Amino acid sequence: MSAKTQEGFPDVDNSGIEQPSESMKTASRSDSFVSPGMPPLTYSKKRISMFEFWPTWVMYLPVVLQWLLLSIRHRSLTLPLVANPKLELSGMVGVPKSELLAQASGHCAEATLTWFVHTINDKALETQVEIIKSTMEEYDLSFPVVCKPDIGCRGSGVKLVKNEEQLLRYLRAYPAGSGVMVQRLASHEAEAGVFFVREPNEKAGKIISLALKYMPYVVGNGKDTLAKLIENDERASQLQHLYLERHKDRLEDVIPENEPYRLVFSASHCRGAVFKDANKYITEALTARINEIMSDLPEFYYGRLDIKFPSIEELQAGRGIEIVEINTASSESLHIWDSDTPLSTAVGSLLYQYKTLFTLGSQNRKRGFKTPGVLQFYRHWQKERRLKEFYPETD
Repeated sequence: MSAKTQEGFPDVDNSGIEQPSESMKTASRSDSFVSPGMPPLTYSKKRISMFEFWPTWVMYLPVVLQWLLLSIRHRSLTLPLVANPKLELSGMVGVPKSELLAQASGHCAEATLTWFVHTINDKALETQVEIIKSTMEEYDLSFPVVCKPDIGCRGSGVKLVKNEEQLLRYLRAYPAGSGVMVQRLASHEAEAGVFFVREPNEKAGKIISLALKYMPYVVGNGKDTLAKLIENDERASQLQHLYLERHKDRLEDVIPENEPYRLVFSASHCRGAVFKDANKYITEALTARINEIMSDLPEFYYGRLDIKFPSIEELQAGRGIEIVEINTASSESLHIWDSDTPLSTAVGSLLYQYKTLFTLGSQNRKRGFKTPGVLQFYRHWQKERRLKEFYPETD
């Protein structure tokens, strides 16, 4: 775990969502406003694709069928669960984020935003808040910080916590024994998902997918309320069920002219963030930097890094990368959720990913790693499912 100074993070207002600083409030009245450092957001087709918000099981039905066929071929139903053999179940389900991050050293640890985990116990919540504040001081952290469940997926339960009162409310949601990760707020807003794959017998891996994660904004005109701006926005109007409840206390506020208002904090697609295919930005320098980072995470061969960066130029040069999270065997190549991506391409990418998991699992089994049992997988799935019922709404 690295220790960095906390500086340069965006302003935070009472809505609990990061807001642009004064220098950022120069956007035109359109949906073209993007976070600093991001290239322009463009659409060649629809704002939302036909399948972008289909139920997960529909998109993964071909994957399930392929899994069964590959299981027969490889004589193992759980072979993908040793793709990352130093991580339980390869991190597929029910595995704490901290279990992987604690293995990082060197470049990987330095690039990862400082974090620690607090386990909810039977002490008074006010006492636990004081314990967390003391630990924050040890790690040179101060409010605001990002809090999220140690066991979670698809961005569930992520909150921007600005003070002790909000931290206390956040802890109330968790049952005893569950873990809460407290992490430094990133220095930059620009964000991407970098999918990395390396074969066990190879020294260097490759980036198989790069996607930019755009935070959705509406831009004020000095006349319309926030609710009206959302209603009039071509994409946000189709996702009002995601935004209206989250901003219910500000829906009647008139947003000043040319002021961008950020609709989500967490760059999660299922919460309304916009993902765009960015494979054209993959460079040798970026690939070399990702390999340098991942070389300090032992026996890690498959997963997606969610990263922050200063600008697209710095990203291409492999500079200024801050790791928010490393997603493992159940992660996706985020370019599939680009509204311009055809359904056939998206499904093909998912099938390629899971075929790769079997390939890596087969290689690691030959190296002597033992595949876990189905019952172990089921227990972890049940645990994650139970915990998700307690998690607060994601910002």
